[in-house]
Amino acid sequence: MLVVCSLAAFMAFLDATIVNVAFPSIQGTFHHVARSWLSWVLNGYNIVFAALLVPAGQLADLVGRRRVFMVGLLAFTLASLLCTIAPSAEALVAMRLVQAVGAALLVPTSLGLLLGELPVEKRIGGIAMLGASAAVAAAVGPSLGGLLVHASNWRLVFLVNVPLGGITLLMGRRVLREQHDLEQGRVPDWLSIGLLAGTVSLVALGLTQGPNWGWGDARVVSSFAGAALLLAALAWRSRSQPWTTSDLSLRIPSVRLANVAILIFACAFYAKILTDVLFLTSIWGYTVLAAGAAITPGPLITAVLAGPAGRLANRFGLAPVAGIGAVVYAAGCAWYALRAGTHADYVIRWLPGTALTGAGIAMAFPTLTTAAVEALPARLYATGSGLNATARQLGGVLGVAIVIAILGHAGAVGGHNAFVDAWTFAAITAGLSAGAVLVLGQASRARASRP
Repeated sequence: MLVVCSLAAFMAFLDATIVNVAFPSIQGTFHHVARSWLSWVLNGYNIVFAALLVPAGQLADLVGRRRVFMVGLLAFTLASLLCTIAPSAEALVAMRLVQAVGAALLVPTSLGLLLGELPVEKRIGGIAMLGASAAVAAAVGPSLGGLLVHASNWRLVFLVNVPLGGITLLMGRRVLREQHDLEQGRVPDWLSIGLLAGTVSLVALGLTQGPNWGWGDARVVSSFAGAALLLAALAWRSRSQPWTTSDLSLRIPSVRLANVAILIFACAFYAKILTDVLFLTSIWGYTVLAAGAAITPGPLITAVLAGPAGRLANRFGLAPVAGIGAVVYAAGCAWYALRAGTHADYVIRWLPGTALTGAGIAMAFPTLTTAAVEALPARLYATGSGLNATARQLGGVLGVAIVIAILGHAGAVGGHNAFVDAWTFAAITAGLSAGAVLVLGQASRARASRP
């Protein structure tokens, strides 16, 4: 069951980054299509994925987590196959949106299924492995994408999901048991779901397109204004409907603080991924394939240390391990800002930073994920998992948007100083997440001391 859920999370978060490297190859195939329109191959996935995570989790808690998981997995796998053979840019964008729907169904249900099956004493370790799978997928996406594009073209980037999805479908049918909300008589509040999806999608749209359209552009301003209006409508709806997303888990202080910490840490995490790839290819002159190989040790370190980090969290507590992880990650980003000069020296100037950030991710991401769901009642496992994944995704979108603003627009990448600024931003942001974890630890101790 852990393998099935981890594979699902791996595929969903892999596609959030792997296609970025393939985008120039996609442009070469559809050279007659405007770049601004073709960019929806990337942006459409991120926006729809972020918008549907919480509604998908809520739906899964109500109608069955296994059922929603299998539907999402089938949709994601079939959409990946259709992306591989897409005859036009329009078809590719459409199938990417279907992929995003499938991924949104997969992520909260995978964690919800895991929480529903594992005994309490094994949850931290299990969630650590699942969180590590998602973190490794996001980090290894650029390197794997570069390798696949180098071997053939962009179509191979989508084809890799098909055998993985097929294997996961076969295993899931055998090992997953149905789970759902044991309280009878509940039905989804479709209006709240629509308001929430609209709010998140407009926020993601504004963050994604801000660097391209300009932050003062009427379309960006309208996106944020529309999100504020929909959020106000959602708050009004929650007063009359007890079963709404805003009423579920954010009233639990530890859950609220853990999601804030995840959003901030994800901002630093995704900002650094983009900065690393652009630095290696533009300043050190690496090929995309070589840059991918240079980045790979970090995700490998994360995968190796995720299990031990989970055991440490089980022994010493979630907040201390997550806080140390965020500080270690910040130190790794600071290493790059101070030591990665204009002349390539991988072993001396790059590898130590990779070791620090890989270890930091292993300690921070999985433990924060656990903190975001451990206090939830069983009937809200998938819903809370969706909220956790939404915080991570929005943090990623925000981090990428800020890095693009720091480094420059439309591929006009700045000099070395701009990359120092980008890594400094990632280090400061990771440090801020450590501060949020400190507050989380205080809230957890207060909750534990109550009779």
